[in-house]
Amino acid sequence: MSEPALPPLQPLDEDWDRALAVVAHPDDMEYGAAAAVARWTAQGKTVVYAMVTSGEAGIDGIDPAESGPLREAEQIASAALVGVDTVEFLHHPDGVLEYGLPLRRDIARLIRRHRPEIVITTNFRDTYGGTVPNQADHIAAGRATLDAIRDAGNRWVFRELLEEGHQPWDGVRQLWAAASPVGEHGVDTTDYFEAGVASLEAHAAYLAGLGGQMGDAREFLESMSRGNGSRLGTRFAASFEALPLKF
Repeated sequence: MSEPALPPLQPLDEDWDRALAVVAHPDDMEYGAAAAVARWTAQGKTVVYAMVTSGEAGIDGIDPAESGPLREAEQIASAALVGVDTVEFLHHPDGVLEYGLPLRRDIARLIRRHRPEIVITTNFRDTYGGTVPNQADHIAAGRATLDAIRDAGNRWVFRELLEEGHQPWDGVRQLWAAASPVGEHGVDTTDYFEAGVASLEAHAAYLAGLGGQMGDAREFLESMSRGNGSRLGTRFAASFEALPLKF
């Protein structure tokens, strides 16, 4: 019996100027969302990246003390290829990231500083659909980002941020989670697919250590983007779960 067809994707709202992407690791944005970022920066929008960890535990053959700086450098080069000039690293420990107040506080600080209209993260559901489990750092970072959006708008939460000079910001309209198994929205990335591939290929050391299907940037992204495109009515697309935060 064939799998039931997935419902069509609805176009994301692109009437905004500033976004902040908060993800667990270098390379997380590149596995699905970077081509959309290239589209948005080409429209004149500003997108800032923040990595909660430096991905230092992500390459088995390279000690974390060496891998962390290497992966930070790869992420900065990767982001530049899709028009992102600002990349920040929060330096939480890779692989053992914990959801909790310290993480929420650090992300709330970012949101108050950058004052985005849209916040982007990656899938924070338990799986990628079916029996494919999500990774623990992704879940912790995404859920902390969702809660930090509310924290950023409440002056009575993390009062020390006020003492640091970070005024509340409640201007985030939506949270977008890339590659969510319940994503119902999409972005046409047809004209920016090559930029997305180049941005993932910029993580050369990571891809070399990863191997397998996910180590082949073009093949992986083409398969995923083509499937999303069929749901949006375009050649290629990126999918997102869109959570409204203003009612």
